[in-house]
Amino acid sequence: MNRVPILKIEDFLLVSVQIELHDKTAEILQRDILEKLAETDAKGVLIDVTSLDIVDSFLGRLIGDTAGMTKIMGAFTVLVGLQPAVAITLVELGIDLGGVYTTLNMEKGLEWLRQKIRSD
Repeated sequence: MNRVPILKIEDFLLVSVQIELHDKTAEILQRDILEKLAETDAKGVLIDVTSLDIVDSFLGRLIGDTAGMTKIMGAFTVLVGLQPAVAITLVELGIDLGGVYTTLNMEKGLEWLRQKIRSD
């Protein structure tokens, strides 16, 4: 099974999803993010979903849950690269990404994380 690489850059974990996430793969990714967060003591997690064309309700909830879990562990989460169709689907499905800040691209996401860490 393919795994999504998780890189540490500065005080952040960078998660660039380049594969289609099925339920099991998404659950493994969630666990990997949390384990890497504990291992590195990162202060933020940037999840890049630019390559995802489809997000179902399970994956939407899992992203929101992951953000809640990272917050409990002392880190901020930002989701970048949502395609318009994905954003529409998440709203239509009523998925609440309450703990997740979103930006259009990775540059803006990293900028937001840097500001959050400085002000925290």
